[in-house]
Amino acid sequence: MDNETLSAQNTLPYSRANVREIAAIDLGSNSFHMIVARIMNGSIQVLSRLKQKVKLAEGLDENGVLNQEAIARGVDCLALFAERLQGFAQENVSVVGTYTLRRAVNNDEFLRQAAKVFPYPINIISGQTEAKTIYAGVCHTQPEKGRKLVIDIGGGSTEMIIGDDFTPIVAESRHMGCVSFASKYFKNGEISKENFEKAYQNAMNKIEDLGWEYRNLGWQSVLGSSGTIKAVHQVIATTSDPNGIITKARLEDLIEQTLRAKHFNQLNIIGLNPERVDVFVPGLAILNAIFDVFNIEQMRYSDGALREGVIYSLEKNFQVADIRARTAWGLTEQFDIDTDQAHRTAGSANLLAHQYTDWVNPALAEEMRNLLLWAARLHEVGIVINHKGMQKHSAYILQNMKLPGFDREQQRLLVLLVRLHIGILKITDLVKFSRYDEQDVLALIRLLRLAVILNKSRQATEKTQKITLKTNRTFKDWVLGFEQGYLERNPLIWNELRQESNGLKELGLGLVFS
Repeated sequence: MDNETLSAQNTLPYSRANVREIAAIDLGSNSFHMIVARIMNGSIQVLSRLKQKVKLAEGLDENGVLNQEAIARGVDCLALFAERLQGFAQENVSVVGTYTLRRAVNNDEFLRQAAKVFPYPINIISGQTEAKTIYAGVCHTQPEKGRKLVIDIGGGSTEMIIGDDFTPIVAESRHMGCVSFASKYFKNGEISKENFEKAYQNAMNKIEDLGWEYRNLGWQSVLGSSGTIKAVHQVIATTSDPNGIITKARLEDLIEQTLRAKHFNQLNIIGLNPERVDVFVPGLAILNAIFDVFNIEQMRYSDGALREGVIYSLEKNFQVADIRARTAWGLTEQFDIDTDQAHRTAGSANLLAHQYTDWVNPALAEEMRNLLLWAARLHEVGIVINHKGMQKHSAYILQNMKLPGFDREQQRLLVLLVRLHIGILKITDLVKFSRYDEQDVLALIRLLRLAVILNKSRQATEKTQKITLKTNRTFKDWVLGFEQGYLERNPLIWNELRQESNGLKELGLGLVFS
């Protein structure tokens, strides 16, 4: 099997009794966020999310004094959070304050007033600690491996980190954010090319000294997190690319569209969350500067950021675990998946997949094989609901759960594979993907269906590695070869293969076995 599957098998299962409820709170310059989650079966299960726009940075004057109005807004929000946290022990609650509380010369006054309504310690962290924690949150929730550039544009500061896998190499935080830039360059919400250019140039000046070092280190992927990048991602996903990939050309188109408006309240951009209108334009100026300084080609949005980094820092088991393996073990335990059957099916899928070579997009072959193996491991997750229609129940569960380690397109493919692993296969059941070719997707479906068939007898399945798969140049006709006497000894498999072959004929596809 490949490394991902071996990793999943070698990951230590977690005890069902080891359940811990935790909370992470991020006191940001624009909004306060709280995640309440449960650590169970080696995975994070989010129980609730609370977010309140506090606009703390708006209350910070040029001398670094935080005014009472902003303090009151923050304290009121913490009082609300405290109600949700009743009964939580201090060691299970982690609260971090970021840019505005770092800069406020009177942050002790904020802490004093907060302590009256909020019984948990607040840790005001440095910019570099914030950057490293953001990096951890991204790495623990996203599938990218290797060297990554992570960008986070917040209300008062922007963090830029390069790291290898889970280890940050360089981490910087600079004093520029969508809230602070809004008040400085877009007073009263007024938009013009001139004030946009001033915001852009200021951002360039703040980070241009990082350009050579970061570009010299290089990266394999770029990930962006938090509100500004999420807003840009959502606009692109709504209007041009379902994956919401941010490119320089798309960014420039969005800037041009934005500058047609004269005021924040005139922004009429499809896909833009109304709650982001008052900070969207300054955030766009900062993001544009980042793309130019680092010569970024494309950026993908990550829904993991600071608070997720705080969450994962609360549990040591998460520090070195493989993300997808952790996700799989969590689902395995939560939904009582038959692990022996999962391994058998994944083993057969792996055996067949490495004999299949007709990929339309060979560059994605390894990624697609890995997704096939995860589908094989998780295809029975829906049996907890009902064996009848299990494939639909499994697909529903995987579609509606957070799956750390899988991006949106990978999750969609995983769901499709699981939904079509049994039953009548129709071409109309296939869905379009931005990343994956339709023929490659169909090949994965056929491979998973064969792997399931080969293990229909479950624990009675006869183990064999002597199965060959050959395909012709048209892709349509597949030939399965077995060792002599295998099909005679396994009539159930023979019958299932015969039914599969007959069903494929309806689609103009062939399956021969002997």
